[in-house]
Formats: sequence, structure tokens, C-alpha cells
Amino acid sequence: MSRITLYADGLNEPRNPGGYACYGWLALDENGRRIAEGQGCLGHGPGTTNNIAEYRAAIEALKWAASQGIMGVDLLADSKLVVNQANGAWACRAPHLFDLLVELRTLMAQTNAKLRWIPREENEEADRLSRKAYAAARKGVRV
Repeated sequence: MSRITLYADGLNEPRNPGGYACYGWLALDENGRRIAEGQGCLGHGPGTTNNIAEYRAAIEALKWAASQGIMGVDLLADSKLVVNQANGAWACRAPHLFDLLVELRTLMAQTNAKLRWIPREENEEADRLSRKAYAAARKGVRV
């Protein structure tokens, strides 16, 4: 398979921190066809943040790519924090994010991923999946 494109997004609603930390991601093949998607909720309460959800979205997308043996990923996300920390432009000063950063960088190396920031408007489908996970979590449904 040629390079694939992954879109990843996370949210923490209805408040940050402490809301429901949820994520969504989708994978497109080289022709722009959807080949996979995922979503989930990490729970809610003290300790949940939008940054954790954003990291988890990128990690889960790359875990899927690694499980498929894909070597060549363009990972797109609208979190400047995740993109800049993972690419080494910004330091990670938050201890609760450091292990997530290490995990993300490891998966990026395993899948030969290039991580790039995109505006929120270009990430609407991943956002929709994270909001779908949030709606399910609010109803007590596990996704």
C-alpha cells in the first residue's frame, strides 16, 4: 500500500479539564477512500484534558496503521501542541503528557509517519467521530 493519510482529533467536553475526553480518527488510502476509522472515550473527571484526548487520537490512529503493517503515513491533526511537541519544535513540560509523547514518537518511527498541523476546518470528519464518541459516552454507551 502507498502512503495513507490519517486524520486525528480529540476533545474534552463539556469542560476542560474534567469533562469527557474523547477522540476520533480516520484513514484514507492514496485515492482518498476511507479504509478505516476509530473513536473512543477515555473517561471523565479530574485528570482528563483536551490535550490528552488529542494525543490519544493520534496514538490510536498510528496503532491501527502499525497493526496493518503500514509504512508510510501522513498524520494530520489540528492540535498545535501535539504536532509541535511530537515534531520537536516545542518542549513537553507537562509530566502527564510525557509518556503520551514518547508513545506517539515511537509509533511515528514504526510507521514512518509525518505529522502535520491542519486547521480545524480541514479536520471536520475526525472531529465528527470524536463528537460521536462523546455523545455515546454521555449516554453511558461504551465505544
